[in-house]
Amino acid sequence: MSGWPFVTVVAALVLLSGESGAKPYVPESDGVVLEHLPEKNDPALAQLKRMRATLMMDPRNLNLAMSVARRALEAGRRLGDPRFFGQAQAALAPWWSGEDVPPTALLLRATLKQSQHDFEGSLADLDRLLAAHPALAQARLTRATVLSVRGRYADARHDCEQLKGLVAPIVVIGCDATSASLTGNAASAYGALVQVLAQGVGNLDVREWALTLAAEIAARRGDFDAAERHFRDALALDPRDAYLQGAYADFLLDRGRPRELLPLLRDATKNDALLLRLVLAEQQLPELRESFASHREDLSARFDAARRRGDSVHRREEARFRLSVEHDAKAALILARENWLVQREPPDLRILIEAARAVGDADALKIASDWVAATRLEDASIVTLLQVRQ
Repeated sequence: MSGWPFVTVVAALVLLSGESGAKPYVPESDGVVLEHLPEKNDPALAQLKRMRATLMMDPRNLNLAMSVARRALEAGRRLGDPRFFGQAQAALAPWWSGEDVPPTALLLRATLKQSQHDFEGSLADLDRLLAAHPALAQARLTRATVLSVRGRYADARHDCEQLKGLVAPIVVIGCDATSASLTGNAASAYGALVQVLAQGVGNLDVREWALTLAAEIAARRGDFDAAERHFRDALALDPRDAYLQGAYADFLLDRGRPRELLPLLRDATKNDALLLRLVLAEQQLPELRESFASHREDLSARFDAARRRGDSVHRREEARFRLSVEHDAKAALILARENWLVQREPPDLRILIEAARAVGDADALKIASDWVAATRLEDASIVTLLQVRQ
């Protein structure tokens, strides 16, 4: 699944991307310079830095702490930089371990725990929050997202059903389509999305999210013309949305169109996940040999740095890198297996199959085929991968 448009109703969806942060790395001394953050060239980040400085003088200022945490989470999502998730956790420090936590802090704590792949901790916070505030739409939408990432589709759809009357119908339909499309109901989920989009409802951010979801469902169903149309319509609304860029980049790679990724991602190299897609495209273009080598080295260093600071949430991206770029199938399979234990979206299943095929791991392939059968997953690329081995 993994970052959608940042608006009030679907903010939880945006912040619950699979490309999230882990616990912050703590250097051995204050003199260690890990990397200069990009505040200098980004007014929003510069403002976040000033807000953090103000918060340090009054760390229990709830309103300011919540603003810092939200902005840091959004920066982490946009830039693919887990250090901002560390900043968000620092802002939430007074409420990180407590039981009697204000609802706004509890929701953000649950969101950040999910970003650290502490799904059970996130669900525990959301369960507590919804027990006290059952009509809190953002918490219910967040829980539906976490449940879907974990592959608990029936529970996720139940939460989406409970959103009726609390949010706009397009949000309810989109929420349900996420899980419905992964459990044998792709046609009806897609049809409902297309129908509500045709009505022209929803603000631009919500429409972009729904269009992106429609594009992904259409691509899984093998309707590539429709997927292309939806992706382009979504990009027209926000060409810089990181999740959308990544999803469309994967679509282009699958369609054998790597050159078209270059203008899409050339200025997005600060985001690790988007840099991966650029590397995968450059690898296929001989005239970009030097750029590919430079970006490949940079990305490898980023994965190494993430490992040193205890960040393990980019397993899926690193597995793709190890398999397709480094050609280390064994390392890729280890990462893909570890990743599958914590998140179970179609891209997670796909890299598991690809790495298992490369190694010849029958057990991993059985895990994948059993999952497809149990969920009735409709995904043309995954079905093709599984059929190749038979």
